[in-house]
Amino acid sequence: MTTTFTKHNRGTDNLAGEAAGLRWLAQAEPDGGTHIAPVISVDRQELVIGRVQESSPTSRDAALMGASLAHMHAAGAPWWGAPPAGWRGPDWVGRSRTPLVTDQRQAPATWGEFYAQYRIDVFARRLRDAGTINSDQARTFDAVSRRLRRGDFDVPQPALLQARGQSVARLHGDLWAGNAMYDGGATGATLIDPMAHGGHAETDLAALSVFGFPRLSEVYAGYDAESALAAGWQERIALHQLTMIIMHAVLFGGGYTASALELAGQYA
Repeated sequence: MTTTFTKHNRGTDNLAGEAAGLRWLAQAEPDGGTHIAPVISVDRQELVIGRVQESSPTSRDAALMGASLAHMHAAGAPWWGAPPAGWRGPDWVGRSRTPLVTDQRQAPATWGEFYAQYRIDVFARRLRDAGTINSDQARTFDAVSRRLRRGDFDVPQPALLQARGQSVARLHGDLWAGNAMYDGGATGATLIDPMAHGGHAETDLAALSVFGFPRLSEVYAGYDAESALAAGWQERIALHQLTMIIMHAVLFGGGYTASALELAGQYA
C-alpha cells in the first residue's frame, strides 16, 4: 500500500500555496492541534502528501477531533483574512478565487467587516455580474452585509483563543466532510486540502455541517468542552455556512443560488 498521495496541477492550482496552508496548520500540532496531512514535496506540477488511512469513527475520535480543532484555531492568525505563513501566491485561494488579505494594512478591523467584504460582497457581485441573481435578490445579500459591518454578529472567539490572547483564529477554511478524515489517531482525524486563513473559529465548525459529517454533535461537544463557544453559536451556523454556499453558487449555480439566498434571508 502506498504511503503518499500525489495531487497534480490542473492548470490553475496553487500547489505551493496549499502546501503553505498545510504547514501553517501543522504548526499547531505540538500544542494539541488536529493532525494535518504532512507535505512530502511540492513543485508547480505536483503536491505530494502523506496518505491518510481512514477508519470508522468512534465517539472517542469525534471528541478528540473537536478538542484538537479548538487547539488548531487557538494557534491564531495575525489579522482577518491573513494568508498562511510562507504564502507566495496571489491574493486569493482555490478554484473559487476566494479572497485573502495579503497586506495587513488593508485588513478589516472586525470579523463582521471581513466577512461582509471578502466573503459575501465579492461573491454576490459575481452572481449579479453573471446575471445569476437580479437586483432584488442582490439586496438580500446587501442587507446581510450591512448588518455584518454594523457588528450585529460579532461575538468573542472560543475560550481557548481568548486565553491565548488571540483575536483571530487559524482556520482550515474549507472544512467540509471530504477534507476531514477520521483516522483513529491521537487527534481523531487528519485534515487535507485547506484554504487556510485567519477568521472566526465558528466558520470552520459550520462548514463541517454543510454536507453532513459523521458524529458531528460529538465533535461539537468535544470542541465546546475544550474551548467554550460563545453563547448562541448554534443560531449562527447558517450565517457561517453562507460563505461556502454562495461560493458554490458562483462555481456551480443551480440550487446553490437558492440556498444562498435562503441562508442570507435568515440574517437580512
